[in-house]
Amino acid sequence: MTTYIPQITIPHQVFANAAASVLLPIALGTGVGFSTRPSKTQDTYRLMKQPPLRPPPQVFGPAWTTLYGLMGYAAHRAITAGLNPLTSSVEGVRDAKHAATLYTVQLGLNLAWMPLFFGMRKPVAALVDIVALLGLNSYLTYQFFQMDTVAGWCFVPYVAWLSFATYLNTGVGYMNNWRITDEDLLKKRNE
Repeated sequence: MTTYIPQITIPHQVFANAAASVLLPIALGTGVGFSTRPSKTQDTYRLMKQPPLRPPPQVFGPAWTTLYGLMGYAAHRAITAGLNPLTSSVEGVRDAKHAATLYTVQLGLNLAWMPLFFGMRKPVAALVDIVALLGLNSYLTYQFFQMDTVAGWCFVPYVAWLSFATYLNTGVGYMNNWRITDEDLLKKRNE
């Protein structure tokens, strides 16, 4: 069982407000996306050797915006349901606080992936990050289902997409010999 760590956990006021809970991950994800220069990221994506089933780069923005919205809504529903003193037991309140900390940690791991993969071009570090993210979110989905069924179902597409993203990260890393450098990309551009 995890521990509630208030110093690193998103404040309850964010989870209590549905709009704030939904908009926070969307805003943070958008900020990280733009900080890695989207046009350069799309060029890098096109130049890397890719595994089968890779989507076009234009899919990622709408997909992640939708997933961030769903994850924020799920967190709002689960954590407010778990913290409701009228309907939740002492264990339920404790579990909701644990879930709030886990949610905050997973959001940090999620936001770290793009700078690791595209910014620093470290596919191994990005793979470690996304595997941890997938494991954490699988457990968090289970916890959300315990607190609110709708919240659990809102997390299912996120876990499915993370599974697919893990496949893509692994495939790109393997097919590019776990190196994504400007030199290698220039060679591929000139081929």
